[in-house]
Amino acid sequence: MNTLSYKTVSANSATVNKEWVLVDADGQTLGRLASKVAKLIRGKYKPNFTPHVDCGDNVVIINAEKIVLTGNKWKEKSYIRHTGYPGGQRSLTATEMFEKDPTRLIEKAVKGMLPKNILGSALYRNLYVYAGTEHKHAGQAPKAINLNDLI
Repeated sequence: MNTLSYKTVSANSATVNKEWVLVDADGQTLGRLASKVAKLIRGKYKPNFTPHVDCGDNVVIINAEKIVLTGNKWKEKSYIRHTGYPGGQRSLTATEMFEKDPTRLIEKAVKGMLPKNILGSALYRNLYVYAGTEHKHAGQAPKAINLNDLI
C-alpha cells in the first residue's frame, strides 16, 4: 500500500534555526515597524513556525531616534504606569518619553504585540534597540533587511 503521508513538522528548541537581523528604523512609522518586528521575533515569517516555541530571529533595531509618529500622536499619545501606591498613576506623552529615551518607544510598542506569558517574556529578550547607528552585535553579523519588503 503506497500512500503519501504528510506529517506536521513541529519545531523545538533543538531544531529551530535562529538568525540575527538588522532593521533600520529611519523614517519608519512606529506601529508598522513594531508589528513587523514582532512577527520577526515570533518567527511568523518562517515556514516551520510553531506557536509554543521560540523559533524567531534576534532583531537589532538601529536609528530609534529617527522614528515617525503620524497625526497628533507626539502630543496626545500617553503612556500610563502606576507606582503601586494610592493615587500613584503617572503618565508621559510620547514626546516626553522620547526625550528621556528614544529606544523605549519602540521597546514598548513591540512588547505590547508579543504574547503576554512566559514565552512572550523570552521572545522580548531577542530584541535589541539602539538610538544611533552603532550597535554591539557586529560579531553576530546581522543580516540587514528592508521592512517594506515584508507583508
